[in-house]
Amino acid sequence: MAETLDLTGDGGVLKTVIRKPKDDAMAPSDSFPLVDVHYEGTLAETSEVFDTTHEDNTIFSFELGEGAVIKAWDIALKTMKVGEVAKITCKPEYAYGSAGSPPEIPPDATLVFEVELVACRPRKGSSISTVNDEKARLEELKRQREMVAKSKEEEKKKREEAKAAAAARIQAKLDAKKNQGKGKAKAK
Repeated sequence: MAETLDLTGDGGVLKTVIRKPKDDAMAPSDSFPLVDVHYEGTLAETSEVFDTTHEDNTIFSFELGEGAVIKAWDIALKTMKVGEVAKITCKPEYAYGSAGSPPEIPPDATLVFEVELVACRPRKGSSISTVNDEKARLEELKRQREMVAKSKEEEKKKREEAKAAAAARIQAKLDAKKNQGKGKAKAK
């Protein structure tokens, strides 16, 4: 069972790693504050999905620490690495508080997000100190894209294997039903 970390010390933002990143994966930093994520948000009380990027396979991008997202995301995403998938549970005071975000999010709602950190990038126009830093950044982005592509390919293969296994089970049941009727000639 995955360990749940209390990122705020008061139970306000809890993080459970669902998929670990590679050891050498990049993390957000002052040099790479722009993050790209896939996510699905649910209400803790009802498990109702209120927002997701999975339906249309979009990427949500924002800059950490700029107040562009709820406090819980600024806190939790700083602890993640590219390729990591985590469940982030956010108490109301780290999400939308007593106001909520009508009509989807009621007042004082605890929210649960499954978030995948897809990439980290520098701000547009920021100077990267050397050519080597730029090469390293491009290599990291390439590695990140390859890792995401490999992960998606593995998931696709698993789905195809599951479909094939289900089809084989159905065919076996049909064959078994056909064979039940054979060899039972009517006695006269």
